[in-house]
Amino acid sequence: MPQVLGSATLETMTTAQNRAVLTDAEERALRAAPAPAEEAPRSDEGRDEPDETTGSYALEARGALRRVAGLSTELADVTEVEYRQLRLERVVLVGVWNEGTQADADRSLAELAALAETAGSQVLEAVSQRRDKPDAGTYVGSGKAAEIRDIVAAAGADTVICDGELTPGQLNALEKILKVKVVDRTALILDIFAQHASSREGKAQVELAQMQYMLPRLRGWGESLSRQAGGRVAGGGGIGTRGPGETKIETDRRRIRARVSRLRREIAGMATARATQRSARGRNAVPSVAIAGYTNAGKSSLLNRLTGAGVLVENALFATLDPTVRRAQSPDGREYTLTDTVGFVRHLPHQLVDAFRSTLEEVAAADLLLHIVDGSDPDPLGQIDAVHVVLREIDAAAVPELIVVNKVDAMSEEDVLTLRRALPGAIWVSARTGSGIEQLREVVAARLPHPDVEVDVLVPYDRGDLVARVHRDGEVLKETHEAGGTRLSARVDGALAAALEGFATPVA
Repeated sequence: MPQVLGSATLETMTTAQNRAVLTDAEERALRAAPAPAEEAPRSDEGRDEPDETTGSYALEARGALRRVAGLSTELADVTEVEYRQLRLERVVLVGVWNEGTQADADRSLAELAALAETAGSQVLEAVSQRRDKPDAGTYVGSGKAAEIRDIVAAAGADTVICDGELTPGQLNALEKILKVKVVDRTALILDIFAQHASSREGKAQVELAQMQYMLPRLRGWGESLSRQAGGRVAGGGGIGTRGPGETKIETDRRRIRARVSRLRREIAGMATARATQRSARGRNAVPSVAIAGYTNAGKSSLLNRLTGAGVLVENALFATLDPTVRRAQSPDGREYTLTDTVGFVRHLPHQLVDAFRSTLEEVAAADLLLHIVDGSDPDPLGQIDAVHVVLREIDAAAVPELIVVNKVDAMSEEDVLTLRRALPGAIWVSARTGSGIEQLREVVAARLPHPDVEVDVLVPYDRGDLVARVHRDGEVLKETHEAGGTRLSARVDGALAAALEGFATPVA
């Protein structure tokens, strides 16, 4: 008769078994781990103080781990019961500042905090360190890693998020020292994209980016990377699996590569359909306007204002990922398309740029780019530079650009005057109040490409379809109604001019 064990006994046995397994697997790792915080040498000890004439900073500034105040997540409106149901991850943010000013470093960490909260985390602490470059082994240096371990333990955090892309070695080393999960900025952004992707194409693009990021970061079971799916030892993997075998990590890599290849084929097929749609709009001579800009700058709100599209609007980073194409009409009656694209961010992961290339081609193929800027942001010019970096990556830098400063209702007069001097040709609007929207429509109509063939025709009244095409796709200069039909003086494209050729008559 089988013996029945109580839950406490099972828990004790399971804990003991896990401890035994971990001891065998991590024995070599523990011997190689750095000394405790009080014994760990600082990464910058033993170095001479840098020469101030070279522009380097003082040794003591480099050795200080600075806490950034005001970045902890406020949960005053969440009750204790709701908090237990949410089970938010408790995170500590870590940044390395190696260029720019202290204000730039603080803004970068503030953006990282907003990204973490968007992903569903509670920010407990934020610390930054000034270094000439991130430490190759542990990102922050072994001494600072030990200090951060104490901060993590005192705050009760279960995750550390680093404001940069970590190498596989840095990721592994930090997790061994900190004893909690470590995530870098790239993985955090990929996680947000995975939460917000809704279309089939968007989900495939995000999964492709995640697979590309995951492939070089695969880790085996502890230090035992040579465990095999089928080994030579007696019992190995069972009948039919004995032999040279294949390591588990090699199997995972092979499966990921196969999945990446399949995703690339799927996305290529979707890109072909998108290109077909673009070519159809091109044949109909419909001008295209793309809306691009930093995430949460108000692109979807502006699209709704201009077209009544009804796109999701939310005060969150990367709230909408899937591109939306809507028709709009200029004040003179010409039709054009408006395309809302994915938002950009500083240090946008190159995996995402590669995966979303077919979507971002909508920007490169546009006749005009509306670059939306959040005027209420502390660093709008920095946002503009970050967007220009991505535009160069997708070969869209040559597209005519119109900078539109949004959220002017949330700006002070001093900020408006300062930004007007920096952006003299910009249009100033508020998607929330509607201020400046009519001026934006007029400027967009003036910047759209104009048809290059001028015609003077008398269209019979039974060909109202041609008159409608001229109004929709051309630019009407003059229109009168006569006994024989509608006389039009207009500028149209070559295809429409050929259709109107039989109605050309000299002006009476």
